[in-house]
Amino acid sequence: MFRSATFKLTMWYLAIVMVISICFSFAVYHFATNELSFGLQHQTQRIFHRFPVFNNDPFLESQGQDISTGAHHIIWQLVYFNILVFVGAGFASYFLARRTLQPIEVAHEQQKRFTADVSHELRTPLTSLKMGSEVALMDPAASKKELREALESNLEDAAKMDMLINNLLRLTKLDADTAQSAFVPVKTAGLVETALAQTKKIAEQKDITIVTSSKNVSLLGDGDALVQLLVILLDNAIKYSPEHSTVHVEATTHQDVLQLSVRDSGQGITPEALPHVFDRFYRADNARTKTNHDGYGLGLSIAKLIADKHNGTITLTSSVGKGTTATIQLPILKKVATTSAASDELDAGHKQPKQL
Repeated sequence: MFRSATFKLTMWYLAIVMVISICFSFAVYHFATNELSFGLQHQTQRIFHRFPVFNNDPFLESQGQDISTGAHHIIWQLVYFNILVFVGAGFASYFLARRTLQPIEVAHEQQKRFTADVSHELRTPLTSLKMGSEVALMDPAASKKELREALESNLEDAAKMDMLINNLLRLTKLDADTAQSAFVPVKTAGLVETALAQTKKIAEQKDITIVTSSKNVSLLGDGDALVQLLVILLDNAIKYSPEHSTVHVEATTHQDVLQLSVRDSGQGITPEALPHVFDRFYRADNARTKTNHDGYGLGLSIAKLIADKHNGTITLTSSVGKGTTATIQLPILKKVATTSAASDELDAGHKQPKQL
């Protein structure tokens, strides 16, 4: 499909260039022949005026033939010029067509893979839900306990699909655009505190201690999205850490940049898997741990999009058997005329939703 589109686009580019070149050639031919005719006539008149003896010279009377010869010479020069333009424009048009269509082709292939992955991931819980319901309905002697277990299993599958759909909606929203004009000042202390509250339950289930050491600075961004970014990183750190271990959250500042890191002591990620961790639907469970975990491989993709929308970066460094560190770098909101009272109001404004 894209080969045909490349050929068609090349032909269009080439046609446009040749039309311009031919029109330019006609203009040059017309201008050159007029100048040639005018020049010869002017010179002839000067000779006749200064040397009347040449009035009847046949050599001077053959200027019409000279003009015709000059015009033919100009035509051939323009033909050679247009041949060179055609060859050069052909290569340039093909190169430009490839450069134009390559991002579209890449996006198209990504969309195809994305659609295939979504279809596969949705089919798995749907099949499980359908089979569980059919088995429960086919057993007329099923006890209340068995039916309850079937319903609980169906609810788990429905929850998995709901999580996948919510993540896909987040990705779609982030892919489309995040109106940076709606960004507001937020404090890092409030972001970290909210993220810790949301991951506290799963940390307690594995008896994992989260140690924080962070500076409270102001950022310009979407508070909910930044909290989600931290929750994703904390959730991964807790999920892939052994029980009774520690996860470290540290925030430092370097000039006008906040560097926030989440470090765990899990199994780590293999060097082969590390370049792909931000790809959608990519899961390196075997590299991270020997235990399987629920998930669709969308968390880090969402985290990267959130960081990108806030003009920041996110990187992962890992050593197999030692753990993984996720590092976020975000620009700090420059202070204009801040006071301690204004800072307190900013914190209060961020924490107000928690009180509701």
